[in-house]
Amino acid sequence: MLHAIRTVAAGDAVLAPGATRRLIDRFIPGLPSTAPSSPHPAQHLIDGLTDRERHVFTLVAAARSNREIATELFVSEGTVKVHVSRVLTKLGLRDRVQAVVLAYEAGVVTPGTTGTHGTSGWPGSG
Repeated sequence: MLHAIRTVAAGDAVLAPGATRRLIDRFIPGLPSTAPSSPHPAQHLIDGLTDRERHVFTLVAAARSNREIATELFVSEGTVKVHVSRVLTKLGLRDRVQAVVLAYEAGVVTPGTTGTHGTSGWPGSG
């Protein structure tokens, strides 16, 4: 609980796993456990991200905070905020929640994944 309070105080959002599941169920009924075989319409937008932006997008989709992303990428939280802002702008998204939904729709992350350690987080990149 203390971690959630500190996260919100730092300007980040906390989204409970149950709420994430409800959002996914609401916007993607019957989501299969694997990525769809045909590319999502927004895949061309995702493909337009730089490698670093794709990595940040994947970490955001895995519900990582700015602090966690900064630690993993060895950059400052301010740099992460710039990357997140650019990703949201390039993808035409309002916030991190929309980024998570898009990541699920496009198969960037799948239900049951908790992070990206050991993979790049992209389908077929093992």
